[in-house]
Amino acid sequence: MIRRKTPRIDEEDKVEPKGFDSFETRLGDMMRGERATMGKSLLDVQRELRIKASYIAAIENSDPSAFDTPGFIAGYVRSYARYLNMDPDQAFENFCRESGFATAHGMSAEASSIRKNNAPKMPVHSDTDLFAGSSFAPSRDSFFANIEPGAIGSALVLLLLIGSIGFGGYSVLNEVQRVRLAPVENTPDVLADLDPLDVGTAPQMADSGLTAPRADALDRLYRPQALDVPVMVARDAPISTLDPNMVGSFRTAETEADPLDVAPVPEPAATPQVVADAAPQVAMVAVRPAWVRVRAADGSVIYEGIMEAGDRWVVPQTEQPPVLRVGESSAIYFAVNGQHYGPAGSKGTVTKDLSLSQDNLTTAYAVATLEQHQELARTVAELSQQPDN
Repeated sequence: MIRRKTPRIDEEDKVEPKGFDSFETRLGDMMRGERATMGKSLLDVQRELRIKASYIAAIENSDPSAFDTPGFIAGYVRSYARYLNMDPDQAFENFCRESGFATAHGMSAEASSIRKNNAPKMPVHSDTDLFAGSSFAPSRDSFFANIEPGAIGSALVLLLLIGSIGFGGYSVLNEVQRVRLAPVENTPDVLADLDPLDVGTAPQMADSGLTAPRADALDRLYRPQALDVPVMVARDAPISTLDPNMVGSFRTAETEADPLDVAPVPEPAATPQVVADAAPQVAMVAVRPAWVRVRAADGSVIYEGIMEAGDRWVVPQTEQPPVLRVGESSAIYFAVNGQHYGPAGSKGTVTKDLSLSQDNLTTAYAVATLEQHQELARTVAELSQQPDN
């Protein structure tokens, strides 16, 4: 029996599933995870650590080429690891292992941000200046070589403008201070030779066309005139002569004159009222123990305490009426102008912000008769028996 040769099938490599610890954990993944746990972005880390966000990203990516100065890489890595609550030394060691970075000496060329070019520099010769360094070339430029013609023109224009302004001001000043004399047709006579005190003789005065002054002319000119004595007139009589019964608001009225009487008989007049009538007295009367507090208009406490049965407290008269707060409203009555009003409220209630003015009390409450309020009648009888202080 002929069998067909079948090719040998190799068994496929079995791929086993990997666990969470089968993968290599890199430094950047750990740092990004810690930063995400803290809820910080690259800009937040830059703001708090004062390290550029590009440097933070280079540390997470293990890229030392992104740093300008390799000498600062170790400090940046340790500061960032300390910020993420990681071991700084272990983090720097993992960074060096993953990135291939090696710490260099501080004075070496690898630790400097300025890369030195070790190639020898060739001397550069200028093709344009063939006589540089020879004795034929001038040693330095002349003074006028550094001056631009435009600057000279601008300076001249400025000087011309300043001179024009100065000359114009000087001309105006001279024109203002100049005094011009205009000739007149009639030449004035010279009178300076004449002595005003020298009278002279009559023929001489007549020849000159002048009249001789009188003898008392100079006396009238230089003699002061006599002043009139002022007359003092009193506007009113002395105060001692004023009678208040005859003058002013307090004067008495006069009856009709009796022909048999020598003088009229004055009738007494009513004294004028100067101030307003006093407001009626308002008082609080307690028929049972009750707590009360009286406040003024400005909020200050005038009276506060427990009024016992039979107590009477007079409300002081102020510009603004005080307000009352009472715990047992049915125990407080108000005495206004000889009459009692109230009570302040029903039994067991609290009354507050009650204005203790006459108009408010007489309007808000009715007159409390002694027949209907037995407790008030008993309290009034007890108060009437007490002697006045």
